[in-house]
Amino acid sequence: MTIRIATPADLDAIMMIENASFPTDAWSAESMAAELATEYSHYLVDEDAGEIIGYAGLRSIRGNADADIQTIALVETRRGEGRGRAMLRTLLAEASARGAREVFLEVRADNPGAEGLYISEGFEELARRPRYYQPDDVDAIVMKLDLRRWADAATPDAATPDSATKEATA
Repeated sequence: MTIRIATPADLDAIMMIENASFPTDAWSAESMAAELATEYSHYLVDEDAGEIIGYAGLRSIRGNADADIQTIALVETRRGEGRGRAMLRTLLAEASARGAREVFLEVRADNPGAEGLYISEGFEELARRPRYYQPDDVDAIVMKLDLRRWADAATPDAATPDSATKEATA
């Protein structure tokens, strides 16, 4: 499996996953194409044997203190393998490299798997946006991550067995 930067040639595969993952509120192909093209975005795809099985996107202006995770999605049969976490960590490293200190995102309140992933990486709930996701009337949970704290936690300290164990089981 390979995580690489998404290109415009990946749009059709990304849109297949987008529409299957978010059937009632999927982004349009035009919106996704614009995201892939802008210099402020950083999109990844996860490939396995030449097939795109997931994608993830970051919106981050170089030198700006904050960044936003735009989306993360995997084909349903490949969820739960740690691939979403791998893409999230790659995006967080990119946000850090661009100078961000905080990363924000919104997650559907009816998606406990995604919420659990974000919490396990150190995101904290800031607020809720009632009925944000339409037409489903689902709340958005607004979350924030302190990137410096995340980077410190993600770097195992060889002198501390607990931190090495945490990294190995993540």
